[in-house]
Amino acid sequence: MITGAHFLLYSADADADRDFLGAHFGFRSVDAGGGWLIFALPPAELAVHPAEADFVQRHAASDLIGAVLYLMCDDVAAEIRRLGDAGVACDPVHRADWGSFTSMPLPSGGRIGLYQPQHPSPLDGS
Repeated sequence: MITGAHFLLYSADADADRDFLGAHFGFRSVDAGGGWLIFALPPAELAVHPAEADFVQRHAASDLIGAVLYLMCDDVAAEIRRLGDAGVACDPVHRADWGSFTSMPLPSGGRIGLYQPQHPSPLDGS
């Protein structure tokens, strides 16, 4: 029985990115030892997109499929304002049939996405 999902973000400055996720999104965490924080995330969706080439990450002696992280919100403009008030600069908002989206930098220089879905979601029964 599957009980959840565990996402891995690879970072050039894991400690700074962990601090950022805790400070700006309030994700609860536990210390798995030595400051290695594991965060609880809100409910998630999974979509499988076609790719033109292999999108993989070598992990635990296997080539695992790569992934992109978008945090979901109900009002992307309000979330961008909230983040801006905290000193986080998001990219301009783009709109598509499936939603409005942006991205933001992590302290490490990596980026994650943020979007307001406009598609049916299994999370709300749509």
